[in-house]
Amino acid sequence: MAIRSWPKTERPRERLLEQGEAVLSDAELLALFLGSGPVGRSAVDLARELLNEFGSLRELLNADRNRLMSFTGVGPARYALLRAALALGRRYHLDAIRSGPRLNGTHSTRAFLLAQLRDRPYEVFCCLYLDTRYRLIAFEELFRGTIDTASVHAREVVRQVLAHNAASVILAHNHPSGSAEPSTADELITRQLKESLALVNVKVLDHILVGDGQCTSFIERGLL
Repeated sequence: MAIRSWPKTERPRERLLEQGEAVLSDAELLALFLGSGPVGRSAVDLARELLNEFGSLRELLNADRNRLMSFTGVGPARYALLRAALALGRRYHLDAIRSGPRLNGTHSTRAFLLAQLRDRPYEVFCCLYLDTRYRLIAFEELFRGTIDTASVHAREVVRQVLAHNAASVILAHNHPSGSAEPSTADELITRQLKESLALVNVKVLDHILVGDGQCTSFIERGLL
């Protein structure tokens, strides 16, 4: 049965407008993006089927494009909507961190980096460029690698830091394996970048390694 045939008190959109988004289940929120289901099924039915197949909302939103689009009712347009929803969430975190507290190893910094990097299937090396008051100037993805490595070039990092006129930086990268333990290579590139940036009077405040649901701070580990 189509959702428009449901009683108003049961329709996800009406419930959200009257009671707020917190009252909706993952399936109901997802259904609002899907809009409708295949013939004979509602958008909520389709959403429940997708969540059951992929196991969680997180896995669904990060699913392989071809696999997701193989489901009846999920074509290019709806796939694009789901990717856009994920991108909006990440950009929301970016806006919040720009107007939030100083970025000097705070909880909000780690939450932001988790949202940006934890689900990447490849290794990404990023920089958060900060002004003299530790306010965010920009967040930038500098290098992208394979499933287990990324080539980080100190000269390019220095060039971008100067281009943004940053006074300090927070380095960050992810481990697609989910481990948040720094490798020997991670420690080596951190030392190299710290030394290179010191030559232009830019301080490395931290290097944060993002795993699956957790972060490791190099400064807290005594590695910086």
